[in-house]
Amino acid sequence: MAVDLHTHSLYSDGTDEPAALVRLAREAGLTALALTDHDTLAGIDPAREAAEAVGLDLVPGVELSVDWEAGPAHFLAYWIEPGAGPLQDRLEELAESRAQRNDQILQALAGLGMDLPRDELRSTPGVVGRPHIAAALVRRGHVPSMEAAFDLYLARGRPAYRSRRRLTAAEAVTLARRSGGAGVLAHPHTVAAGAEEYARALEAFAALGGAGVECHYPGYPAELQAHLAALTRRLGMAPTGGSDYHGGHRPGIALGTGQGDLHVPDAVVVELGRHRGP
Repeated sequence: MAVDLHTHSLYSDGTDEPAALVRLAREAGLTALALTDHDTLAGIDPAREAAEAVGLDLVPGVELSVDWEAGPAHFLAYWIEPGAGPLQDRLEELAESRAQRNDQILQALAGLGMDLPRDELRSTPGVVGRPHIAAALVRRGHVPSMEAAFDLYLARGRPAYRSRRRLTAAEAVTLARRSGGAGVLAHPHTVAAGAEEYARALEAFAALGGAGVECHYPGYPAELQAHLAALTRRLGMAPTGGSDYHGGHRPGIALGTGQGDLHVPDAVVVELGRHRGP
């Protein structure tokens, strides 16, 4: 049986309701699903209600952008429950930083002749990020696609890009463990390329106390997945995986199977669970 440990709902930058994600997971024959919206746990409760109704194991999670010596990275924290807690409390700070950054981006776009009403973004549930701004630019006819919005204006180094507060990788790992969770390095190709760089990056992450690495990811050749999984286990971490499903915002990516080349066995959930903090 298979699982998917990396998905997004419309509470961050996906297009599906959490309950719809659960239904898709059940239809795909998955036994477990992790909801890992960016910087928010707002979708966990509705996802859990839907999962309990159909007998699906829901792993509550969150994805964070972190600063790290290997470069800007994405971090997945699992078994993080809504409410108060070491990591949960920091999510409030990150959400406020996002909101301030969004205002700065809108001001920059207005200066470029593209005025986007803030109310159009505030109607979005959960966390608002650059993908929502990109979608608004498309709706208003300023750009032909979301990809163009990032390429022309919103990506790092482009005229409307603005930075925001991030945790360091060390802080994220520590806070996840203190919250009873487990921290995983997401899609490691964003911080490494080639065997030597992967080895250095994974060794550094293990030294921080990382619990796992997302070795199984859409588009990764089978040889790379096997190499990453072997290295991850050798370093005492769990090899995990997921589709990084965003619904309509990432066409061609299916829940559970990615581009058709993804299979994450359900034993991964048990293995990763052994690395949870107290």
